[in-house]
Amino acid sequence: MPELPDIVVYIEQLRPRIEGQQLEHVRIASPFLVRTVDPPISSVEAKQVLGLRRMGKRIVLSLTEDLFLVFHLMIAGRLHWKKGGAKAPARVGLAAFDFPTGTIVLTEAGAKKRASLHLVRGEKALATLDPGGIEVLEVGPAEFRRALIQENHTLKRVLSDPRVFSGIGNAYSDEILHAARLSPLQLTQNMTEAEITGLYHAVRQTLTAWTDRLRQEVGAGFPEKVTAFRDGMAVHGRYGLPCPVCGTSVQRIRYADNETNYCPRCQTNGKLLADRSLSRLLKQDWPRSIEELEESRRMEPSTHRRRLS
Repeated sequence: MPELPDIVVYIEQLRPRIEGQQLEHVRIASPFLVRTVDPPISSVEAKQVLGLRRMGKRIVLSLTEDLFLVFHLMIAGRLHWKKGGAKAPARVGLAAFDFPTGTIVLTEAGAKKRASLHLVRGEKALATLDPGGIEVLEVGPAEFRRALIQENHTLKRVLSDPRVFSGIGNAYSDEILHAARLSPLQLTQNMTEAEITGLYHAVRQTLTAWTDRLRQEVGAGFPEKVTAFRDGMAVHGRYGLPCPVCGTSVQRIRYADNETNYCPRCQTNGKLLADRSLSRLLKQDWPRSIEELEESRRMEPSTHRRRLS
């Protein structure tokens, strides 16, 4: 799912292309995309784009007559900048938005159509789509601390909760926790003041550094390679690969459609966090530490690799 750095770069590249331009025509290819009926989507045609903004992981186009188009790309939605009149591709194409300068094409890979488009009128209606999380790059340590410990949940859950923190998801929460040297299962209300301060700085540094990096990669072009798995990430999407800090194999916790990646030496004092399904399967054979895991692989590499893969 595109997160804060990706959304920021999308907006920065869309702004010089469509701000001040007239949205000439909207072509909807998937009936599942548009989630509102009033105002009708056709009412945005011939309206001028007054500005763009980020709202969490959403992209908001502000149009004349107090209209707002709100894109939520979810996991597999992506934006593409094409020549004027470009068609939405078969199967993955959801919509196309024509401007005098070119066309935005919205696509979504995979069978599950989760990306959404809302059209609302007025700031009050727009606010109902805002999950309400604080902007971590705009608040001080005290406000960050209040949001963090308001409820007692794991750090992974809190960091990726859009009602608490705006724009952070599965990928960058992994990177933030690795930078802060904190376990994803650490409970927020059990943290020391030093840990909270360290996490605050890790959040800001990680998001800022990756936004700058993506800007440099895109240059004057358009972000066409938006992915949650990027070269240079420390742990996210790197299960089984060496941690860039200590060389230990990156581990994971899998749940539903997501997984959390972490370094056991840098973040959990060598402890292996229990993967719900796998640890239940292996029961007493589940290794409790990275040392146990590495020793078991040395002693019986073929057997244990089959059981732990």
